[in-house]
Amino acid sequence: MKTHIISIIILSFLFSVAYAQDKVTINKIDNEIQNGNFETSKKLIDLYIAQNDLSLKEIYDLNARKDILDRIAVDFSKSKSAVTEFIKKYYPDVNDKMLSDWEAEKSLESMVINGEKKYLGRAAPNLFRINKDAIKRKLEVDGDQKDEVQKVLETHLLSVVNELKKNGKVQTSPVKMKVKYIITLKPNVVPAGEMVRCWLPYPREDNRRQTDVKLLSVNDNNYIISPADYAQRTLYMQKVAEKDKPLTFSFEFSYASAAEWFNIKPEDIKPYNINTDLYKEYTSERDTHIIFTDRIKELSQKIIGNESNPYLKVKKIFDYIADNYPWAGAREYSTIPNISEYVIENGHGDCGQVALLFITLARYNGIPAKWQSGFMMHPDALNLHDWAEVYFEGIGWVPVDQSFGRRKLNMGDDIKYFYANGIDAYRWIVNDDYSRPLFPEKIYTRSETVDFQRGELEWRGGNIYFDQWNWDFDVEYLD
Repeated sequence: MKTHIISIIILSFLFSVAYAQDKVTINKIDNEIQNGNFETSKKLIDLYIAQNDLSLKEIYDLNARKDILDRIAVDFSKSKSAVTEFIKKYYPDVNDKMLSDWEAEKSLESMVINGEKKYLGRAAPNLFRINKDAIKRKLEVDGDQKDEVQKVLETHLLSVVNELKKNGKVQTSPVKMKVKYIITLKPNVVPAGEMVRCWLPYPREDNRRQTDVKLLSVNDNNYIISPADYAQRTLYMQKVAEKDKPLTFSFEFSYASAAEWFNIKPEDIKPYNINTDLYKEYTSERDTHIIFTDRIKELSQKIIGNESNPYLKVKKIFDYIADNYPWAGAREYSTIPNISEYVIENGHGDCGQVALLFITLARYNGIPAKWQSGFMMHPDALNLHDWAEVYFEGIGWVPVDQSFGRRKLNMGDDIKYFYANGIDAYRWIVNDDYSRPLFPEKIYTRSETVDFQRGELEWRGGNIYFDQWNWDFDVEYLD
């Protein structure tokens, strides 16, 4: 064992000496990252920091790049054998050429890391969500399986539309829920006696659809709820780690959530006042995920053509994304430089990814749009979820859930396009924007730099990433 450790030290020293003779550059680091040489890249980053007189921010940003490489390696952890084992259920004769073809067409996401091909953890299931032939094959093998959300929405959406058509309103009576949310840090991740800081998702109290928020309990007497105007809402606690014991952070709350449906007609839309602060803010670009790139401009022209009515533009964007970018499990957002571009390039995206593409296209076409996220709270289908809101003059902010898309329920266009101008009642809203500061601020790079749902943990030694802790929540539906 000692010989092995000494060998590692010698190799590291020789590596350092070899590279110290040449000045390390950012281009050299970028090239190594591009080639998948993550371990080499991290060592070069350390040498670059040692060789240069850098500001604290520059050092922080470089170390954050090392964190991102580690996160990508966590995401891309599946071996070829693990992926083929899953695929064999549907393609017993799966071979290297099939894998190569799927990879080339972006149906099977892989990456070479440190000289070894690795697959996204969700790559194999995603194949049967993205590739049209694979989707058909799965249907042949498994049959038509209706998911739990579909079962809920078959009755819920019809009830919402019928109620609002009858009373002429845009919002239903709310569904009341009680929620228990818990984060559990695994034992010995942090040395005993060290303070762990934790941010948990807290319900917004400034949205008309989400009312009567009541905090019922917290498993610690000392906590802070962020001010209501923070775009990403948190409940903050800190606790001391104990040796060999998990560390838990939890709270309970109740609230009421209402469905909305606006039954918009194109003639309802008034011309925008383009001089308002609202219009200027929510039709502008924003680093790094809402950028009017050449690819966005070209795609926009293809989708919109000569259409001038804002609502019909929204429907065109909504339709195009639904038709061309199927839902697939995502890699972590913090590892993607531009999420909207990622969706276009890869031909698929999860809820937040297609929401950002929708928002970018809407803004480019002069329609104010913004991010919203939290959780989907449908019975037996609890999960993280992201969606959008668009602003129409004379109507106000209207929810648009691109990921829920067009509903295939054979109940007419009101139901088909429900999520182009409405949202169901089973939501928990946490965020009214993306990539905004938490309260109190985190010291280290967040595990999720875009969204805020699962929570965040850190200690004085650094951020505590998702693979070091678990999250869960339970919902009780109240009368």
